[in-house]
Amino acid sequence: MSALTHFDAQGQAHMVDVGAKISSHRIAVARGRIEMLPATLAMVEAGNAKKGDVLGIARIAGIQGAKKTSDLIPLCHPLALTRVAIDFEIVQADACAPAHVVCTATAEVVGPTGVEMEALTAVQVALLTIYDMCKAVDRGMTINQVQLLEKHGGKSGSFKAG
Repeated sequence: MSALTHFDAQGQAHMVDVGAKISSHRIAVARGRIEMLPATLAMVEAGNAKKGDVLGIARIAGIQGAKKTSDLIPLCHPLALTRVAIDFEIVQADACAPAHVVCTATAEVVGPTGVEMEALTAVQVALLTIYDMCKAVDRGMTINQVQLLEKHGGKSGSFKAG
């Protein structure tokens, strides 16, 4: 197991020095979901929520979240993202799972450090936006199963969730 990189030899938090690292194309994909009542999901799917196009606004919010990651996570480097894509999948309730929306975010950069945090932040912000837009009709929504699915590029190579 690798050492934690955000602590120096004295155990103090610090921003990792990436100045000597080689720039490479890096990509990260994260996913999460928000569970809701079937009636709430129907409203989202129909696009007739009182506040507007829930998924369209959540997509823009997720992209903005990825761009603002270094403002939110104290030790993240600001990155010049080359691409952020947000996709949604609507899943109807069945015997195995409640009604939910799955959000998948892909973030890309050419640089000396990865984009995992940007992809994860994009998912969280998009899902929080769905919650915000639908909370008037369903305060019991839950956000869960947020995880990094895969990352590619850089010295550590590729990762795919099991």
